[in-house]
Amino acid sequence: MEQKGAKNYGSALYTVITVYFFWGFLAASNGIFIPFCKEHFSLTQFESQLIDFTFYGGYFIGSLVLYFASQTSKVDILNKLGYKNGIVIGLAISAVGALAMVPSINVGSFPLILLSFFIIALGFSLQQTAANPFVIALGPPATGATRLNLAGSLNNIGGILGPLTVKLILFGTAVSAIAAADVQISSINSLYYILAGLFIAVAIFFKVSDLPVVTNDQKIEASTKVNMPLFILFVAFLLILAADPISANIGIPGQYLVYASLAIILGTLISIIFASAKNKTGWGAMQYPQLILGMIAIFTYVGTEVTIQSNLGSLLKTPEFGSFTESQVAPFISLYWGSLMIGRFTGAIDTFDLSKQTKNILTLIVPFAAFALVLAVNHWLGEDVSSLYIYAISVAILVIAFYIGQQKPTRTCTVMGLLGVAFMLGGLFTVGKVATFAFISGGLCCSIMWPSIFSLAITGLGKYTSQGSAFLIMMILGGAIIPPLQGKIADGATNVIPGMSGLHFSYIIPALGFAYIAFFAWKVSIELKKQGIDLDNMETAKASH
Repeated sequence: MEQKGAKNYGSALYTVITVYFFWGFLAASNGIFIPFCKEHFSLTQFESQLIDFTFYGGYFIGSLVLYFASQTSKVDILNKLGYKNGIVIGLAISAVGALAMVPSINVGSFPLILLSFFIIALGFSLQQTAANPFVIALGPPATGATRLNLAGSLNNIGGILGPLTVKLILFGTAVSAIAAADVQISSINSLYYILAGLFIAVAIFFKVSDLPVVTNDQKIEASTKVNMPLFILFVAFLLILAADPISANIGIPGQYLVYASLAIILGTLISIIFASAKNKTGWGAMQYPQLILGMIAIFTYVGTEVTIQSNLGSLLKTPEFGSFTESQVAPFISLYWGSLMIGRFTGAIDTFDLSKQTKNILTLIVPFAAFALVLAVNHWLGEDVSSLYIYAISVAILVIAFYIGQQKPTRTCTVMGLLGVAFMLGGLFTVGKVATFAFISGGLCCSIMWPSIFSLAITGLGKYTSQGSAFLIMMILGGAIIPPLQGKIADGATNVIPGMSGLHFSYIIPALGFAYIAFFAWKVSIELKKQGIDLDNMETAKASH
């Protein structure tokens, strides 16, 4: 990958990762906006969840559009624009979506609100497609994953501040914020005017910033064979949306359609590995096994991360998990998202030019400091955090895992995948607080998955890097597919294991998700070594690039 004027990597990196804050800020803020829409528009729970479905689906469709636009024009559009300009345009698109939200809400049309969310997510899709390889390019390939961890840390800060900020803007300091009946629609307008203004301000900031030009001027062949598999993925995506209407009209149980969607997606991707192995011509980035394996891993990781917390609130209300009330559940949900921050702060340590001894010391200190921050935020919001102290045991296990992983992408991904399986199985075979904290600990394992998987998947793609990045962003689709899958299993698996609720048993889904990620790390290491690349050996990695 060509880097023109690539000096002062540090300042350039800190500039680029500012955009990660917004992704976390808005995604987490949806947790406040969804119940508001449900109340205001008298929606069913399924209808209100279309906000998240649209949000994650926007990433998939955005990447799909970018890919087909490049294929039609026979120009790699993102490479031609440059990653910096891609981020600027993505921010502008998100600003349009935020501004469109105001008339959508004033008209009182929920479909238009979904469309506005979709436009915002389209912008985020372009930003992510550009920003992730940009961050990896701003330094040695062997430490690309650690730079993504640093960026992910800022994403989590946005995730923590987003809901608090939105709650204050919408409801002031009302204790029963979400249920407040006197919320004025103008408050929503103010929120999205502010977001649009921030998107535009950051776009201008990026435009005038002196960033390295990271692009690739090589022409690439038309990837004609990829078109049909991508169309099939699109159909599988729509199948989730149509599951209930089809079920109502034809009589096919909705869960079968959800299972079919997942089978179609995985089957299509796996078949590409075998097809491209026979003849690489026409497959573009998908001719590389590490990318296909990584696409499945990103799909699995995002779905696993989202589904653990999406079902956790309901699980904690069951008798075997303590019959918690709505207000008592909040600290546990907060701890889950805080766990992602704990892991990413720890994973970002290697980004800085420090001695090995200093890094080892910080690896011990930073996770507990981040855990203390999570407790402090909850305490500041008036929550009783005394029951969360025991979670320090999970944090200590994370520290051990980081020492074993040694900040090497393949090893770290393997260790965290296996640890995730162990945590999920621990939660499945126990109940109460032990099981609760075991499931929440999945957040610690998910924390470094994105940078590790992304770094491994695009390594060795050369002129296909931006195309491969687009394919990986598409796989955020997992966040829209896997949670409904776990929900269907929860509804229909009540008597699978005597004495275990269907909701409890449904956590077999994230356990399988972590198992695949561990397999991915092992398998992709083999594939990369066949290509002369070993990211866990810095000298080899440097020589290969």
